[in-house]
Amino acid sequence: MTTLRHYEIVVLIHPDQSEQVPAMVERYRSVVAKDGGQVHRFEDWGRRPLAYSIEKVHKAHYILMNIECGKDTLAVLKDLFRYNDAILRYLCLVREEAVTEMSPMMRGDESRRDEVELDFSEPREE
Repeated sequence: MTTLRHYEIVVLIHPDQSEQVPAMVERYRSVVAKDGGQVHRFEDWGRRPLAYSIEKVHKAHYILMNIECGKDTLAVLKDLFRYNDAILRYLCLVREEAVTEMSPMMRGDESRRDEVELDFSEPREE
């Protein structure tokens, strides 16, 4: 039996393929579940603007998943991401533990402002 690790995955999907997102997500979930893994958190952030253009595309459909799976399952997922033309970019991060709480992106603007307090005022002389 392989040891299961926790991963956080963000996938950017071409906006013209937004109607295919539910089928794609179902396929990824089935790959994770097939080998005894688990999806701890799934968030569909919808279409959002990109910070910079990718292949002359200015928006993407964002998906966030926190999963628990083995290395072999992660390799299968990465292959699915890599060879799917609809996926513009993906990022897989190793996490220490399962993340199940709602992300700041889904909580809304008000709670994100509380998390990060930036002070752009001029420095004070003392």
